Amino acid sequence: MRIGILSDTHSYLHPKMFDFFRDCDEIWHAGDIGSAGVLDTLTVFKPLRAVYGNIDDAPLRAILPEHLIFTCEEMKVFLVHIAGYPGHYNVNARKIIENERPDLVVTGHSHILKVLFDHKYNHLHINPGAAGRYGLHKSITLIRLEIVKSEAKNMEVLDIERNGI
Repeated sequence: MRIGILSDTHSYLHPKMFDFFRDCDEIWHAGDIGSAGVLDTLTVFKPLRAVYGNIDDAPLRAILPEHLIFTCEEMKVFLVHIAGYPGHYNVNARKIIENERPDLVVTGHSHILKVLFDHKYNHLHINPGAAGRYGLHKSITLIRLEIVKSEAKNMEVLDIERNGI
């Protein structure tokens, strides 16, 4: 499975996202979508798994979950907007991680691109950074990767400077 991962679009989709995710089988959005229009565009473009984030309004929260636990290939995935990161997970995320034992944790919220292996809980942690125009981030970042059985492979980052956006 080829997966495109993004977060914190805040109602904006950069045009380069469509080329970068063109060959993906699914897109995973880790929250702060920002508008129903972004959700609709992504849903029409590719199969989408998404969670709501702290800036998402009541209509988006009514149709999206706070977190998802699912299996892709043979990899158990935990998708959530606010969780922290290895060694610094918040209480709610830590409880889910301890109970579910995912192989991959995908988060958003920080606007900081982070890919780390969590040795304590034995999973890969991915925060794709921010794909939108709003926030302190200096560039728009998105991740694509392949999941083969229980392994994440061929990870690539698209990094777009925010000048003029």
